[in-house]
Amino acid sequence: MAALEWALLLLLVAATAQTLPMATGEDSPAPRGRVIEVEEGPKSVVWVVQLSDLHISVHHPERAYDLQRYLGPALAMINPSLVLITGDLTDGKSKDLLTMKLDEVEWKEYQHVVDNIVQRSGLNKDIFYDLRGNHDCFGVPKAGGAYDYYHKYSINARTGRKGNVQSITLQNGRWRHLFVGFDSTMETSLRGPTNVFGHPTDKLLVDIDLELSQWDAESLVTKISFGHFPLSFSTLTDAGKSLRDVFLKHSLSAYLCGHLHTKFGNLKRHHQLDHSVNYQEGFLSNNDNHNCSSKSVPLNEFWEWEMGDWRRSRTMRVLAIDSGHVSYVDIDFRLGSKDTIILPTFPLDSRFMQRISSVRDFKCQPERGSSYELVRTLVFSRQKIVLVSVKIYDTQYGTPNIVLDSNMEKVEGNRTRGDLYVAPWNWRAFADPSPSRYWLQITALDNFGKTSFSELRPFSINGLAAQVSWSWKEFRVMGLHWPSIYHPAFWSVLSFMFLLLVIPQVLFLFWNKLLTYEYVRPTNARSYKEHLVDAALLALMEFPRMTIVWLGFLLYLLYLSYFPWFFGHVFGELDTKASMSYQVVGAMVAERTTHRRYFLLLSGKKDDGFSRDKNGQPKNVTSCYSHRICHGRWIRKLLFLVIALILWKHFKNCRDLVRAYDMNPFIDSPVYCFVIPVLLIYAAYKTSAV
Repeated sequence: MAALEWALLLLLVAATAQTLPMATGEDSPAPRGRVIEVEEGPKSVVWVVQLSDLHISVHHPERAYDLQRYLGPALAMINPSLVLITGDLTDGKSKDLLTMKLDEVEWKEYQHVVDNIVQRSGLNKDIFYDLRGNHDCFGVPKAGGAYDYYHKYSINARTGRKGNVQSITLQNGRWRHLFVGFDSTMETSLRGPTNVFGHPTDKLLVDIDLELSQWDAESLVTKISFGHFPLSFSTLTDAGKSLRDVFLKHSLSAYLCGHLHTKFGNLKRHHQLDHSVNYQEGFLSNNDNHNCSSKSVPLNEFWEWEMGDWRRSRTMRVLAIDSGHVSYVDIDFRLGSKDTIILPTFPLDSRFMQRISSVRDFKCQPERGSSYELVRTLVFSRQKIVLVSVKIYDTQYGTPNIVLDSNMEKVEGNRTRGDLYVAPWNWRAFADPSPSRYWLQITALDNFGKTSFSELRPFSINGLAAQVSWSWKEFRVMGLHWPSIYHPAFWSVLSFMFLLLVIPQVLFLFWNKLLTYEYVRPTNARSYKEHLVDAALLALMEFPRMTIVWLGFLLYLLYLSYFPWFFGHVFGELDTKASMSYQVVGAMVAERTTHRRYFLLLSGKKDDGFSRDKNGQPKNVTSCYSHRICHGRWIRKLLFLVIALILWKHFKNCRDLVRAYDMNPFIDSPVYCFVIPVLLIYAAYKTSAV
């Protein structure tokens, strides 16, 4: 009996062991996501395709039409291992861009387009991954509810992929390439324009961290993450943590995103944690042999690559991983389909692809020596390629001189996923302390005699990065963390608005006698600059006299301060509309006071604000700059034009709110819609009479 019990116990233990994942170490949990064995050649490289911001719209059918016409054949030619679509699948906007809510017709069109692309490309639908963007959740009251069309029509939903994090591992020989995508949009989302930020949660960061830890025990692993929002448009979690912290922990090769389209420029950013390493200057010293130890601590870094949109730019990205080296090329379909696409995979572009760890790879030969021996490029073409060549230019003396011109050979295989061309070279001859001395270009000639060129790009064989400066637009969207800046900026502007109200009242109460009209009255001897200062002082003195208008603006600011639901829209208005309204009212009061003084001077009536000479005549009869200015009151007419522009802008803003949120201005937001027009009209009426 005892033997039978032991036998049953052993069978139970064996069955339990078969159902549990095998542990690979404390810091290396077993694979949790999908693992795809990349078969066929070439064995050293895999490649994927990224698209972003499709904005399929019922009002712009050409976007879907071009997507079907170009993308299916392009994918058939490229034959990628994955297709990543990083958000804003549909547009969700009305034709006049005022109403922002999901349209089921657009989602049905998106589903039809994707199915057509899958069919024409010959690829498996399972390798397509699409994420939500902010446009894909306009006004969704409940995740997975009747109005959440993403969970009904997207590829992820139709292939049964649930959860906000998806991980895929491409296994190619000894190499593993881990891709982790995530959805950081709000589950219950407002309509635009209030949902421009990604909102990762603490749980989402834990899930991403866990997925990125899958292959930590392996040495030949490349990690890439993809999402919709750039880090500069992703908020901190409730615990004050960020996506950047997780990415730095795992030292990603790249984070792929979209959202900002192409109108801001070349949006690439290198993130690093170890600031003691300067990868833009010189070689590592010869005494740094300890860095080559397999136990050395990896540097915490990653690239953030925001890509262009399909909506207007018709951009597609092909990204390749070759022996751990990550490179990409962006394809523009605005001028039509592409017969040949060239993607150099080594050496890397030293501007946007070089990593700090590349310096260590250069020093630690021969561990990575095999990947340095050949210049390599992928060539995708509909035609038969008869010749591929590589040219390297030396720009040390200003004028580019060709120092290498060599034909490349195709890596042959019985079964291939794509064409990899290689050329041997003396890579040590190109080691140089300048990261942009040498430039590389690949050319391909097809059987019809057409020659295609890759982009001319600098490279640094010893792993140094070229210095690239941002334009102001690029820095504005990628260099600043907008979720952190937003509220301080809002309160700073709001405080400034309050000061514009408080300062005139203080001057009026305490310095009324000091700042007399005699002091601020201009004379012909004064400069234009002094006249402007006088006018500003006069406006500060007179504005508090209009008590109702002053109190109205004060109550309006208090109203804005205590309605947090309105913060998503008010920041853009405070600096323009409210501020201009204050200035216009002050200018109207100053103009009315100046005209009144001029009228009293002409009529000879006594006014305590003016002194007279020894003969009893008013001094400085020319205090108004000219008879034409004061008598014609053309300044007031100009101010009326400014008021009309402010009211028109205000009307458009109110119309946007009404359309975007289906609101009734008389019930939902009467203060915002009517206070400023009423105050401006009342101020114009009160300053009309002399």
